[in-house]
Amino acid sequence: MSLFKKFVGKIMNQSEETENQSLEKLGDSLKNADLDYKFAQLFTHSGGFFNYCADEAEALQILNQIVKIEQLKSVFCCDRDLKNFLDVIKVPFTDNLELANDAAFITCEYLIAYDGRIMLSHNNIKHFHSSRLPEKIIVMANVSQIVSNLNEAMSKIKRNGNVKNLTSISGNQNKLDAPTRNSTKLFLLLIED
Repeated sequence: MSLFKKFVGKIMNQSEETENQSLEKLGDSLKNADLDYKFAQLFTHSGGFFNYCADEAEALQILNQIVKIEQLKSVFCCDRDLKNFLDVIKVPFTDNLELANDAAFITCEYLIAYDGRIMLSHNNIKHFHSSRLPEKIIVMANVSQIVSNLNEAMSKIKRNGNVKNLTSISGNQNKLDAPTRNSTKLFLLLIED
């Protein structure tokens, strides 16, 4: 290996370590903060787009803005309640994931305050792997779904039973994730309940 490649490799590793450390530092600095505030900070730090909504009407307005700005034409949506939102703003959707889908509109299991990640299961994305989702993902969740860490989420899931295909997603700048496409945009509509 050339000296230049070793040098570039070392710089890349240092950059990733710095990013991970800054996420950890931010998490440490927020350890006494309210869970919703901590989650929002870490979620946006990882590249997600956070939208707080006082109610479903405000969530519908923000969803409509996202659809217009991102020029969404076909959305994957398998949740009956979310389909009603898409019907109101007249956005075509499919029950199954298709290549033509330019976005996914989904729910989630939990929002993990520890690192700003969103936990998904088969309830939210069927049998599909999260890497197969479109490049634009819009998640609708309630404040009550925020948990402090992965352990808390897992114990709640065990109590509910029969949850398969567990995975988590975060914004595209989270260096803790396995390398994936960098163009994914993750939007969260968080509704007060």
